[in-house]
Amino acid sequence: MIFEKVMRAVQVLSEFLCRSHSLSPSIGDRLSNVATLDDIDITLLRLMRSRPKTPVAELARLAHVARGTAQARIARMEQTGVIVGYGPDLDAAAIEHGVLAFSTLQIAQGQGDAVVAILTAIPQVLEVYAVTGTGDLMCRIVARSNEHLHEVLQAMLAAPGILRTETNLALHTRLRRREIDLVIAG
Repeated sequence: MIFEKVMRAVQVLSEFLCRSHSLSPSIGDRLSNVATLDDIDITLLRLMRSRPKTPVAELARLAHVARGTAQARIARMEQTGVIVGYGPDLDAAAIEHGVLAFSTLQIAQGQGDAVVAILTAIPQVLEVYAVTGTGDLMCRIVARSNEHLHEVLQAMLAAPGILRTETNLALHTRLRRREIDLVIAG
């Protein structure tokens, strides 16, 4: 099934390459758009992290601000990209994907966009980063078992442009933080 998804991604690859797509903003553009968070924003974020289903009126009461203030602050953080979602955080093991691996990919020159397009078709590839070092891309992958991980890696290797992979299995998560934890830590 994974292989079929990769092959489907290869079929639409020419469409992807022909499609005009915007480049990610430059570092300068991103730095000029960095939001400044004050104590009220951080208090609201802290409350939202510890009590994710709390209504805005209750968040406002706990933060000692008016409901309109809390609503406006939250809306501003959404609009500026500080808050990027409210989806539930899932435990991969609880959804029967308890094998976690990190794979470094070496890719052929100029094939980055094509490879990422193909990796997007493999649902077990959760994140892909451009990296420095011996590889070009670093992927965070989950699987149901070691055998399933092997299938995922084989599907990845079937993609044109991927020359070599090096995969490391995570044996145990020692520390897991989210960006919000950085902000609320002060």
